[in-house]
Order: sequence, then C-alpha cells, then structure tokens
Amino acid sequence: MKFSYIQNLYCPKCDNTYPHEEQINLCKCGSPLLVNYDYEELKKNLSKEDLIGRQPTLWRYHELLPVTNEENVVTLGEGMTPLLPMPVLEKEYDVAQLWMKDEGLLPTGSFKARGSAVGVSKAKEVGIKELAMPTNGNAGAAWALYATRAGIKSHIIMPIDAPLITRKEVYISGADLHLVDGVISDAGKIVGQSAHKHGWFEASTLKEPYRIEGKKTMGLEIAEQLGWEVPDVILYPTGGGVGIIGIYKALKELMKLGWIEEGKMPRLVAVQAEECAPIVKAFQEKKAASEFWPDSKTKAFGINVPKALGDFLVLEAIYETDGYAIAISDEDLLKEQQLVAQKEGAFICPEGAATFAAVRQLKEQGWLKSEDRVLCLNTGMGIKYPETVQEEAPILPKDSTI
Repeated sequence: MKFSYIQNLYCPKCDNTYPHEEQINLCKCGSPLLVNYDYEELKKNLSKEDLIGRQPTLWRYHELLPVTNEENVVTLGEGMTPLLPMPVLEKEYDVAQLWMKDEGLLPTGSFKARGSAVGVSKAKEVGIKELAMPTNGNAGAAWALYATRAGIKSHIIMPIDAPLITRKEVYISGADLHLVDGVISDAGKIVGQSAHKHGWFEASTLKEPYRIEGKKTMGLEIAEQLGWEVPDVILYPTGGGVGIIGIYKALKELMKLGWIEEGKMPRLVAVQAEECAPIVKAFQEKKAASEFWPDSKTKAFGINVPKALGDFLVLEAIYETDGYAIAISDEDLLKEQQLVAQKEGAFICPEGAATFAAVRQLKEQGWLKSEDRVLCLNTGMGIKYPETVQEEAPILPKDSTI
C-alpha cells in the first residue's frame, strides 16, 4: 500500500497540472497550486476504520498527504488537538452546541505547526536546502524550527512589531531572522527579491503548495473527532486564509471518499479584524477577490494580512458553503478573550477570541440559530501574546495576610 496517493499539482484557475516531484511555487498564470490525489484508488484501499489505532498525529492521514516516502517526514508530534465542549459559553451565546478546537497545544504553540510539518517534509523530499518566508510571527517560528529539524537553512522576515515570543522562537532555532519596519506585505516583497537574488526557495503563504495540506488536517480531525459528522458552522480567524481553504478542501475530499455525507458541508465563516478586513469587504460586495487594505492594524496580529494571495479560494469556500465573513473590533475580541478565560478557563490567542466574539455577534444578528452546532478554531496559545492582557494585583508585605 502506498504511503501517499498524491497524483500531481493543479491550478484552480487555469487547470494546468505540474509534477509533485519538482521544486515549484506558483502556476505560470500566477495562481497558487493545489494538491490532487488518486481518490478512486485510495477509496479502494483505505477505509476510515483503518485509522483506528494509528498514532494520534496528523500523519495518521498520510495517504491524504503529499509526502511519498515516510523517511522524509519531519515531525514534532503535531496534530490531533482536542475538541473541547464550551458549555458555559454555549448557554451564553444560546446555540445548541459549542466546541473549540484548541490548536494552541501544538508544537511551537500554534496551528502553524501543521503547515510547516507538511511543507518542510515535502521540501526535504524534493531536495530544498534553503528557504525564505515572510511572517506575522507564528508561521515563521514554526517553519524555522521544523526547517532546523529537517537540516534546511531558513531566512525569516517579520514586521518589527510581531509578537516578541515568535521572534525569540525564530532566533533560538538558528534561523536567519530579519525585522522590517512595516507589515507582512512589506516583508513579502523583501523575501521575493532576496529569494530570487540568492536562489532560495520561497515558502511564502500559498507560494508553495503544501502548507494547505498540513492545515487541511484540521478538517480531517474535526470530522473524525465528531464521529464522521460535521458541525453546522465552523468559524476561522482569517488572515492569509490557508486554514479555511484547507478545511474546505479536506471536507470535499472526505465526501469523495464517502467518509462523510455527500453535500453536508458546514457553513464556513471567515473572521477578520475591523481594521484589516479585505475578505469581509469583498464578501459584502459579492466579489470573487479582495483589494489591498491600506494601513492595516490589529491586536490580533496573526490576521493582519492586507491582501491574501489565495483570497479567491477563501471567498469560494465561503460562497460555496453559504458561509459568511465578519469583522470584529479589537475592543470586542480582547473582551471576549478575557471572557473565554473567565468562563471556560481557556487562555486563547486574540485571533481565536475573534471567532468567539463573532459567534456572539452573528447570533445577535440572527445569522446563527439556537439549533446550530458551532465550532470555533483557536489558533494559538494566549501566553504567546502577553501584551494583550494588562494585569492588576496588589503587592503584599511579607508578613501580611489576605
């Protein structure tokens, strides 16, 4: 039995195909590339019952991942994060069921470990020795650490006001770290020019095809953890949008395999920040792609992406699932971050908190119904963003009591 049933890469815009054995970035038309598998052959050789007893990592789905030789797998034990019921907030928001998939428990402290594990593993398989990427923090931290584990040199460029802990993660990995006085799009320009100049492989979001494959395992896990059922609504904090693209791809693949009911797709919700909401604006205007968002800023730094390369894929996922796109203010997401901690004991990242604030607002607007079963993606640890919490505590003399 094959370790992977990957067939080729294909362009979702012009239908060109490319071999997966080569080092490749975008289609010649400029579009991101997606991975295609031999679903008919896989359906004959693998059933969902075959997963029982496999290791509780994302590599349990290796047949649906792009690495063809198990020896090339680069792993830190990533995947199979918990799906936690949130009973107190479920009542507060008045929805039938509320879950949180907590990606903060992954290696490097965020969901970016999924994309980097698969992306770096495939980079190793096709012989990449040196890569470069821009990042808002968490992706750079993950790719730097996984690249080091794979023996690949990495060059990471991030905005100067990216979360400090992510800068330290990159630095301690031994990667080549640079800071730019700008936003991620500025970092991206530097990476593009530098990669071309030095011959580095550019691993920017969606400029390599395999990060999506790592992120799609969130969708595979959600389905398996819910007994091969799916929730009514999935909310995802959206910057580059790779996760929402990946979840949509995963669920479509499970339908092709007959593992979940055909046509039963959750409504996908892209959650952005009010001061960086290009996807929301495009959705409101019923457009197929977004426009660059000038002067973007938000406390939820991971979704501070003024223009996503795969915006058309994000919007397709929203439109095709009768989903939604909503923008949340920094004030509201920080308020919800505190509420989730105080009501459910979970210290989540501000991006994850934005999805909970979105549940509240969508229920108040009537878009969410009381009978809906809702799932929020928390994409990282709250402790990676200490600046979002301003604590107050009295100082006691050593001989005092409370």
